[in-house]
Amino acid sequence: MIMYAEVECMLYDNHSLKQKRSVIKRITAKLRNDLNVAVTELDYHDLWQRTKLGVVTLSNDKTHAEQVMQTAFKIIDTYTEVERTITDVESL
Repeated sequence: MIMYAEVECMLYDNHSLKQKRSVIKRITAKLRNDLNVAVTELDYHDLWQRTKLGVVTLSNDKTHAEQVMQTAFKIIDTYTEVERTITDVESL
């Protein structure tokens, strides 16, 4: 089972791409280290107050994959400088 999510976020307090990269780097490192998921920035590379992250997990159990993805969303939501706006999840 492959579970894939596209997560759009707003970064309201950012004033440069450097600040945005710093926040995104911390979030992606936390997700990779804690959950062993693949994560990357998919879109809005040139905008400093918006991002779209792609998160992927593999599992032999659908319930486990859903739990991992929900935990990933919770981790993203713990970052006060980021507001998760649109989340699209697909199972393959």
